[in-house]
Amino acid sequence: MKTPIIRHGASRLRPLLLATALTLIVAAPLAASQESRLPDIGSSAGELLTPARQAQYGGMMLRELRNYGYLLEDPLVTDWLQGVGGRLGADSDNPQQSYTFFMMRDRQINAFATLGGYIGMNAGLVLTADREDEVAAVLSHEIAHVTQQHVLRGVERAQRDQVPILLGMLGAIVLAQAAGGSSSGDASQAAIASAMGLMQQRQIDYTRSNESEADRVGIRTLSRAGYDIDAMAGFFAKLQQATRVARGSGRESVPDYLQTHPVTTTRISEARQRADQLRGNQVTAVTSVPGGERVERFDRNAVTLAETRSDNPLLPIPVTLPSQAFRQGDTGQFDWARERLRALSASTPSAAVREYETLRRQAGKPLTGPERYGLAVAHLQGGDTRLALTELKRLADEHADNLWVALALGEAESRTGDRASANQRFDALMLRYPQNRPVALTYAKVLNEQGGRDAGQRAQAVLRPLMARAGDDPVFQQNFARANELAGDTARAGEAYAEAAYLNGRPEQALIQLQNLKKQSDLDFYARARVDARIAAITPEVLELRRQGVRDPDVERR
Repeated sequence: MKTPIIRHGASRLRPLLLATALTLIVAAPLAASQESRLPDIGSSAGELLTPARQAQYGGMMLRELRNYGYLLEDPLVTDWLQGVGGRLGADSDNPQQSYTFFMMRDRQINAFATLGGYIGMNAGLVLTADREDEVAAVLSHEIAHVTQQHVLRGVERAQRDQVPILLGMLGAIVLAQAAGGSSSGDASQAAIASAMGLMQQRQIDYTRSNESEADRVGIRTLSRAGYDIDAMAGFFAKLQQATRVARGSGRESVPDYLQTHPVTTTRISEARQRADQLRGNQVTAVTSVPGGERVERFDRNAVTLAETRSDNPLLPIPVTLPSQAFRQGDTGQFDWARERLRALSASTPSAAVREYETLRRQAGKPLTGPERYGLAVAHLQGGDTRLALTELKRLADEHADNLWVALALGEAESRTGDRASANQRFDALMLRYPQNRPVALTYAKVLNEQGGRDAGQRAQAVLRPLMARAGDDPVFQQNFARANELAGDTARAGEAYAEAAYLNGRPEQALIQLQNLKKQSDLDFYARARVDARIAAITPEVLELRRQGVRDPDVERR
């Protein structure tokens, strides 16, 4: 799949700057790569970049990636990924660290961590996995890169070499994702010229010791979170096989993840040994649940006196059991998330439909329920709403309590003209899942598509409960802006549209929109105060981006 490099009409200036910045990083003395092999005696990591500054750069990078069109921001997929990642982060060596997990639409097998606890995963990695435990194994490894400050040390080395941090971070990601992409002209030439340098940079950033430490720390996190500790070695073996297939077929390239995280027989063996060691410290409990049994595991070494207390009189002292002892393994949503990703990450909806036809032929049997759901999503995306509706109704009969199916069915009903049934379905879901982000955002999107003042006012009411935690959610802001526009609240609509522009990597445009909004004579005191506060908050970031050499070409042309 070819990934678009630029969105919203941005010029080729940014990719050229990013490639140049990456080349500058590569030019740093190779001796710097030896730093990670030295004992960490009074490490300076964190002194040059404070936690607040790290979070700022991480957030700026995420917004710039949105501007490039790299992110796949679907409420259901995002909530699933955040749920898995958040659970692992809470059980990591630094649970106080704030983590932001996001999905990239690229089909390459890749994942990465960067400043501020921002961790990205490609759709291709999820499509390669067979179960959630394997995805969790990769996420736990990336979380370990954050907790052990591997990312911070690499970026601070670049900072000491006077390389713009944001450009260096973006450059590494963009070039890794866009190899063989659709860029052209100067941008393409810059990317090609930097390709060999990128490989050298990977050798610097991901030393063998860092990878070993991330594996060791990550599998411990995996165990604490209740996931299968054998999943790490198993997925490594699967990636190693992918390397052999790529080489055996004559292809020169291997998955990006294997270039930044080399998989060797030794590494797989070490992961298996660590799993065996952890297994010796695990207690397994089997409890009866409706429909079968649930297997739960927890680490003996994780028991502390600060968690869930047990006053069992048969025990000599009041003992506390770790919360992970009561956790199930995976969330049960992986198959649905993977198939939704398959449909949404395909180059076109018709390409996704053809992919499912190929899956059916290769399997020699009917598609599974989640696969049929993915095919229905592809039809829905492609405008074949009647076909999607028919399949989703069948799935709803078979999976009555499945939220993924119910939301898609509501969308299909609305788009085929049965708005009453769709809205009734969504109202029931709102009662059943109060303040659920995917439910609210999907319902608001459907109402906005229906149009009209009444639909806009209903969408406002649906979205308002999410406002307190939606400040950095561009999907929310875009839907909230449209809802207010339909309802006739132009001031609120203007604020939300400006916020959406900011979160989508266009802070200069957001600033202009806010400044224009401030000139409206009918703006009340509270709205004016909010606008002033956002102008004050966004202006320093615009100045920082300019300092780093990043400009909005659309603004410059005005």
